[in-house]
This record gives sequence, structure tokens and C-alpha cells, in this order.
Amino acid sequence: MAIRYDIGVEDPKNHRIQVSVDIPDVVGATVDLVLPAWVPGSYDIRDPARNVRGLRAAQAGTGVALPVAKQDKARWRVTTEGTSHIEVRYEVYAHQLSDDGYDATSDHLYVNPGMLLVYVDGREREAIELAVHVPDPWKVYTELAEIGRSPARFRARDYDELVDSPLDAGTPVELTIHPNGIPHRIVICGKGGNYEAHQLETDVGRIVEAAIRIMGGSPLQRYTFFCHLSDGGAYGQGGLEHKASTSLIVGRNTFRPVEAYRRFLGLVAHEYFHLYNVKRIRPRVLGPFDYTKENYTHLLWAMEGSTDYFCHLILLRAGLRAPPKYLEDLGASVHGYLATPGRKVQSLEELSFNAWIDLYRPFEETPNESVSYYVKGDLVTLCLDLEVRQRTEGRLSVETIFQTLWKEYGIPDRGLEETEFLTVANRATGLDLTDFFQRYVSGTAEIDFNVFLGYAGLRLQPQEHPAGKEDEPASSWLGIKVKDDGGRARITTVYDDGPGRRAGLSPDDEIVALDGQRVTPADLPQTLQRYPPGSSVEVTVFRRGYLTTVPVETGKAPPDRLLIVPLDDASPLQRRIHEGWLGVPWVRGKKDDSASAA
Repeated sequence: MAIRYDIGVEDPKNHRIQVSVDIPDVVGATVDLVLPAWVPGSYDIRDPARNVRGLRAAQAGTGVALPVAKQDKARWRVTTEGTSHIEVRYEVYAHQLSDDGYDATSDHLYVNPGMLLVYVDGREREAIELAVHVPDPWKVYTELAEIGRSPARFRARDYDELVDSPLDAGTPVELTIHPNGIPHRIVICGKGGNYEAHQLETDVGRIVEAAIRIMGGSPLQRYTFFCHLSDGGAYGQGGLEHKASTSLIVGRNTFRPVEAYRRFLGLVAHEYFHLYNVKRIRPRVLGPFDYTKENYTHLLWAMEGSTDYFCHLILLRAGLRAPPKYLEDLGASVHGYLATPGRKVQSLEELSFNAWIDLYRPFEETPNESVSYYVKGDLVTLCLDLEVRQRTEGRLSVETIFQTLWKEYGIPDRGLEETEFLTVANRATGLDLTDFFQRYVSGTAEIDFNVFLGYAGLRLQPQEHPAGKEDEPASSWLGIKVKDDGGRARITTVYDDGPGRRAGLSPDDEIVALDGQRVTPADLPQTLQRYPPGSSVEVTVFRRGYLTTVPVETGKAPPDRLLIVPLDDASPLQRRIHEGWLGVPWVRGKKDDSASAA
């Protein structure tokens, strides 16, 4: 007999989910029940056990209570007293509309099972049945195999598949498309939304088709996009990948204007590509999982940062992002990366390993200590792509590497050892990429983007001032980040190697005056422009309640933007790489008397 879970919402307006677990074939004096501390794809200890209340156990059939003792924050030990069949019940508070959470309301139920359902320690590999009890006329959506109705019943091969299969219940809008002949559902949960259904079906279908073309096939029989509409709320927006579905949390009005819709399509492309990269092409430690603690790997940069890179390629190949817009966004990404001092401190491998204490827990010093492995992983994958294209004269690319990973690791579903990524990259391309990986993956060498962009006939062009203000004098810079704290200019970050750091400004300082003139968050930037770079200015701050003055010599502000523009004299190889990479004909530079591609 399979372990069976029943979940229901007796009074959904109170945000509580009732859970029962039927455990047959019990052997031994005790049974341990464990609730995961985290969920795959979200590398942060979440400890959802804090929302569990009233866990109790009994002999199945008789209802005779069995002793339960909590062993640690998320482990309960049931003394069996000789019975071979027990039933466990508990309740969970569920009011968290996030991609890795659970939410029960009067019109909707969303569950990431890893946040809700305990597992029987030692029996995680056994088959599982799940019954979902919801009010009429609600319908239950999940990618688990359906085995019955009234109530809706499903089967999972094991606990890992259960955790990897979110479910949604309610009366959502359901759209169905068949790209490459594979049924894909778009389940839109939540009221309102400024989407246009036919356009959404068309564009998501193009994303799916482009991803399949890039990877050369699909492992899917079906797939579901869970799209939860919200107002942003406490948990923001984002997505979480699963093997046959993804959970997206987006603003209900995110489908217009065009720029907001582009971001949404980027999220869709990123999460969809994860069905290949991280759900099947994965580090060995990421499946089967240890749900009780951190699962460390040095390869998250390739799982997440490379997925970000491929999501841009997918949108390009799908015709949903024009190459000039892609280059504009790429320039902004490089600009933000170069403005983060922490890029020089930790390698991509270190950033990946430290994700559990870093990425999801930023603090005032984070920009000086690290940079997102999404951002740097995306940019290093870009450079790797251009490096391979250059050294193979456009014959191969980073796509070649991931297609090989897919065939050798993804399809057979076997994990990568920590050092195997480079081995596969070398074998797939016939190149020795060791130096590249030592410099930019395991090392912290500064990336010369002009070298790599130059392979495709492009270069970075700093723009010192916002458009339309090119004639203004150079801007001054204090090397700090300031937020509006109720009308007070509060420093949140002091950047390494900046004027503020050298002078002794500190996070949490409240700037009240420059050279004795009162400033507010609104007028601080304009007041600072009165001082040319290299000026001495007395910055008056409240520091922990005491007034103090810090003399600062201002620096020159970094460029306002970085544009990516074509070279004036690109070679035939550079043009060929450009065309193969971006999928459009070369647009010549000034010496060729043609308009800029950027």
C-alpha cells in the first residue's frame, strides 16, 4: 500500500490547510516525520515547520492516540506501540502567495508540497497517493498523474516527485496550446489582469518552440504554467521551476505596457528553460535531495546564470525581442555588474556555494562582498559563447555545450560531478577552455567585455549623461546609495573604493546637509551637481543620533549608461559571428556609411 496524503480546506477564508497522512506497513518502535527546511530551486532555509500546529498521531481505524515527541525544529517522532498502520493529522497556516509557498483563501488554493507535507523518514522512495478536498466548483490542477475524482486523487512515484509537483485549485482561466504537438496549459489564477489571451497563447507557444529548437528535443508529455496574478505584495514577483510545470507570481497588470510584458516573457522563458537546465541537467547533489539542510554546489552559476543567458536567446530566436533591444538590455546588465565592487571578491564558484547565506539575505555590505550569480553567470556564459564562436570560426557555440549536457546528463537524468562541466565543455567543442574557466569561473579576473564583444564586431560605449543632457558638466559622486526614509536621506550602502568609503561615511548615516545647506532625498542629487569632481564638501550627517561632519572629496560619477555599438571596421569573421549569435544580418558601422545596430 502507498503512503497517502489528504489535504483540504474546511474554512479557506481563515487560511488554514488540514493535512492527514495515512502510513501503512509500519515497522519498528518509532516513526519519524520530517518537514523540509527548504524547497528545490529556492536555495534558502525557509523552515516552514513554524506554521504547523497540532500534529497528532493515532492507530489507523481505531483512533487510539499514539505518543508524539518533537525531536528538532522540523522532526516529530511517533511511538508506534506495536501498530503497523498509523494516521497523522495536523494543520498549517497558509497565507503566502509566493512561488515557493502555499496560499489558502476563499477562492483559491495553491500548494508547493515541500512546504506542507511531511515525509516518513527512510521511506522517501516509496510511491505516494494524494487526495485534495476542495469546495465545488473548484478544479484541481497539477502535473501529477490523476488516478481518481471526487475527491481529486493523484499518484507520485516518490516524495521527490510529489515535492516537484505544485498544485492549484479554484476556478482559474485555463488556456491550452500545443507547441511541437505537446499540450501546455496556462492556468491563470487571480482576479483581473490586463492580458490578452490569444496574444499570451501565441507568445508562450513561440517561447516553447524556440527552447525546443535550441536544445534539439523535449522530454515532455505535457506542461503547466501556473500564473498567479497579484498586486506585488509582501512576496514580490518571480518564478520557481519544476520538471513539468512552473509557478509564476506576477502583477495582474504586468502584461502592458510593452516593457512590462517583455519582462514577463523573460520570466516565462527563464523558468521554461529550467526544465532542461537544473531539473534534468543538474549537479549531482541536486537530486535526490536532502531536505533537512543546505545542499551545496559550485555550479549554481551554470544552473541559474546560464539559464538567464538562454532565456535571452530564446526570446531572440522566438522573435519576441529585437536584437537592438537585446543589446540595450545587455549594456544595462554590464553597467550594473561593473558598478558592483563585490564582483572582484568572490568567484562564480564561491558565489554559487555561498548562495544559502548570501543571495537571499542581502545586507548593507553585500554589494562590496558579492554579486548575483544570476547576473555574473549570465555574463560569463555570454563571454563563453563568444569565445567558442571565435575559436571555432562560428561553427560551434555555448549551445553546443548545453546540447551535449542534455544528451549525456539530462536525458539519462544523471547528475554532474562538481568538476565535470569543464570536461564536457572541452569535449563538446574540441577546445581547451581551462584558462577561461580558471579566470572567470573559479577565479575573479576582471572581464574585458570589449574583447568578447569584439568577437562579434561590437564594443562598449560609455554614455556619461542621460540622453538630452550631453552638454552638462561631469557629475560628482559620493560612492554611496541613499534611500528616502520618510523624508530623510539615509545611506544604505557605502561602496568600496568610492569617495564616501575613503572619507568615512557609513551605512545608516542620515545626510542632512552639504556645506551647511540642508538637503533632502529629493534634492540631494541636484545639490551635489554644484560640486565638480574633485571638490571638497562637508557632509553633515546624523550618526546613531549624534550630529557629525565628514569632509569628502567628490569623485567622478560612473557613466550613466553603457551602450553596445558596432565596430567601424568589423572583419568578415566578426560579422559572421554577429549574425550567427543574434540571428540578424550585420549592420555596418560609421565607416561603412550605415546606421548603428544599437
